[in-house]
Amino acid sequence: MKLWDKGYDENPRVDEFTVGHDRELDLLLAKYDVMGSMAHIRMLEHIGLLKKDELEILLSALGDILKSAEDGTFVIEDGIEDVHSQVEYLLTKRLGPVGKKIHSGRSRNDQVLVDLKLFMRDELLKIADKTHHLFDILQESSDKYAHVLMPGYTHMQVAMPSSFGLWLGAYAESLVDDMRLLLAAYQVANQNPLGSAAGYGSSFPLDRQMTTELLHFNAPHYNVVAAQMSRGKTERSVAYAMASLASTVGKLAMDACLFMCQNFGFISLPDSLTTGSSIMPHKKNPDVFEIIRGKCNRLQAVPNEISLLTTNLPLGYQRDLQLLKDILFPAIGELKDCLDMCGFMISHLKVNDHILEDSRYDYLFTVEDVNRLVLKGMPFRDAYREIGMQVQRGEYHPVREVNHTHMGSIGNLCTDQIKAKMEGVYSQFAEK
Repeated sequence: MKLWDKGYDENPRVDEFTVGHDRELDLLLAKYDVMGSMAHIRMLEHIGLLKKDELEILLSALGDILKSAEDGTFVIEDGIEDVHSQVEYLLTKRLGPVGKKIHSGRSRNDQVLVDLKLFMRDELLKIADKTHHLFDILQESSDKYAHVLMPGYTHMQVAMPSSFGLWLGAYAESLVDDMRLLLAAYQVANQNPLGSAAGYGSSFPLDRQMTTELLHFNAPHYNVVAAQMSRGKTERSVAYAMASLASTVGKLAMDACLFMCQNFGFISLPDSLTTGSSIMPHKKNPDVFEIIRGKCNRLQAVPNEISLLTTNLPLGYQRDLQLLKDILFPAIGELKDCLDMCGFMISHLKVNDHILEDSRYDYLFTVEDVNRLVLKGMPFRDAYREIGMQVQRGEYHPVREVNHTHMGSIGNLCTDQIKAKMEGVYSQFAEK
């Protein structure tokens, strides 16, 4: 069954090639398609295109389909083109001609748009929740290891003292910026395209404000052409937010892999969270962090793939846009998995609290000793030269004391202030 059927059959090769993975991917949209249809027919009854008794039987039937979509029993049958066709087929099969009335005043173009907007809105909320959970784990670990020192690096060379609290807290605060981008993408998605039809509106007196309120959108896409132009743009906004988050998580995973290396020996994991080698019996590999790193690197390519797919498309709907689902849907699943596993692994990290006892880290304290001389009244440039010459002559012996008290430093992590920043952004999501 095809909603555009005109009494002739297309070549099976054309059908197979153009439908692609739609039947599989559309299962993720099934409940949103039903929700959109329920709002749409309520509006149709409101403007006189459906009778009250017709609305009631349609809502009842759609309610049954919604339950099947939510419990996983909904299927798109062989010969049915997509989720929209399947829902209308089920209604017509059960209710007869009244089932055919639900498509008045809309096109598959605005139908899939509203499905995608609702889907992306929900998925962004889930990603935001998982990001918030990872943030909490990082902050808890930051507080736990606030006073455990570790080397800090610039140019991959030993630089200045850092701490596990500072390291983990840095990634927590970085997630706040990622949450801002998720919120921006959420706001782009949270606009109602329903009623834009094929991109040029309808001669029916559609009440688009009514469907906006019924579907809990923040606002409509007022201009019907702009609504259609949001296809691809919304996905790109979501992809950029996901890529930023993936960059943060992937970087953290890279640090963990590096710090677990025996040449560093800063952290370790329980044996059960590592893997082994088929030939080297001593190996305990951080495979989870490596897979997180790899997946997050791939996720950062998603905005480019979407941009390349959509960059030269003219105004209006083009079938190329169908391929956006192939790109974005699997990426959303992978990012959620990475967030879950990253939090799980970080919560099981063990840290080495005697790292700086090794003489290889003596030079970490040169800046501390320069600053001590400055605090005693020596000009900074003279103090710098004094400590530098001690290093050059092999006479430098560090005072292994660190006294950082300013905002955001080792001794003042500002965990509460960072928490407040995160909550300020997270609270702006309309639903949690």
